[in-house]
Order: sequence, then C-alpha cells, then structure tokens
Amino acid sequence: MGFKSAVVRFIRSRFGASKDLGKMAFGRNSGIDNDIKEKYGFDGELLRLFAANQGPPVHKWHHYIPLYDQYFSRFRNSPVRFLEIGVFRGGSLQMWRRYFGDSAVIFGVDSDPACDELNGQSGQVRIGSQDDPNFLEHVIDEMGGVDIVLDDGSHQAKHQIDSFKFLFPRMSKGGIYMVEDLHTSFWRGYGGGYGRNSNFFGFSTDMINDMHHWWHFDRLKYPSLKNMCSGIHIHDSIAVFERGLAVEPTHSLVP
Repeated sequence: MGFKSAVVRFIRSRFGASKDLGKMAFGRNSGIDNDIKEKYGFDGELLRLFAANQGPPVHKWHHYIPLYDQYFSRFRNSPVRFLEIGVFRGGSLQMWRRYFGDSAVIFGVDSDPACDELNGQSGQVRIGSQDDPNFLEHVIDEMGGVDIVLDDGSHQAKHQIDSFKFLFPRMSKGGIYMVEDLHTSFWRGYGGGYGRNSNFFGFSTDMINDMHHWWHFDRLKYPSLKNMCSGIHIHDSIAVFERGLAVEPTHSLVP
C-alpha cells in the first residue's frame, strides 16, 4: 500500500469515512492559500509556489509550508546542495527548484524505477534505496556534499533512522536535516507504535539525550554522532536537526 493511500485509510478508520477527510484535504483551487494564511500566518512565496502549482502533483500537509520556509529560506538563491528522499511524481522537486533558484544543486532519490523518467527535469533523480549506504554515498559524492536533506521516503522507521545515521555526519556544518510525515511513527505498519523506542520519535529522544551528555552520566546512545547536532526541533509530524558543532556550555554572572 502506498503511503498516501495509507494516510487516507487511517483517517477513515480513525475518524469515519466523511468527517475529517473533508476538513483535512483540499483539492486544486479550493482555498489552499487562505487555509495556510489563516491557520499559520504565513504568506511567503513558497505558499504561492505550492498553492498555484500547475505542474506535476505535489502533496503536502499545509503546516509544512511555513516550516519549510522557516528552516530553508536562508539557503535561497545560493548553490545549496539539496537532497530529497522520495520523488513521487516530481512535483516536489519542481517546487524546490523554483524556491531555491537555478544555482541550487537538487537531487532526488527513490526506489521506484519509474521515477527515472523525471531525471533532469527539475533536478537529478537517482534510483536506489534510502537504506543502502553505498547508494547514498555515491549520490552525495555526485552532489559534491549536501547541505539539506528532506526525508519524505519510505516512511519506515528503520529506513528513516538508518538514513539519518549515515547522512547526518556527511552534511556540511550549518546544514538542516528534516524528516517529515512522522505521524507514521505511531503506525505499526511503518515500524512504529505509540511509545515505542524503535520509532523515529524514540530515536529523536535518544538524540536529545545525547546532545545533553554534559548533564548526565549515561552512555551515549549514538557515539558516532557525538557533538555533531547543535539543535533539535519537533513539530507536528516533522523533526528538524541542525548540523553544527555542539560545545560544552559555559555561563557567567555579570556584572
């Protein structure tokens, strides 16, 4: 079952066949821009690129749009190296090309061979699995490094965690690693489940604990990532990790 079909199935099973689908979903030209403006107070260019899309389809939860801009806007109109895991029909890559500009190095990876036909349209597309480190290393080498990773791939918890552990150390300092659609962390079909340490929120909690290793005496859960993460932000269904040197805090009392 595809991820987007699974979302619809979950909503129907949890809330009923009609109740929330009408509230949570908007079609083309059906008030997308007003919904985002009114709920989230965002009226930036990315909103217009998303809401007015006439190209290949782009599927996004509305609250993602202002979050993207919050974390990605400083990279616009620069030779940012952007990797999206999960290509779908190519609409997202097209949106990112328009958002970041012509100088951006944009790559998408997907396990579906059909996505190969999108190669070269808005960015480079490579076919392979996000849990294959050899494949990922080849892609990163081809990109010349990576500044932003957006994981919208298989949504399997193990894949999300394995991809992060491989890619995050290879990112540039100051980079952003974002994992989205983390409501799947609560779904057993995606390796999740409420309160399970094996889902991505469990992994994120371990990362938070490791980031604060100055303040406790427990062993690091992921010593290979020690002091590489300078900030972690959790939003509804999104986790954001800042790639930067974490230094032991100091404090002062002045005057």
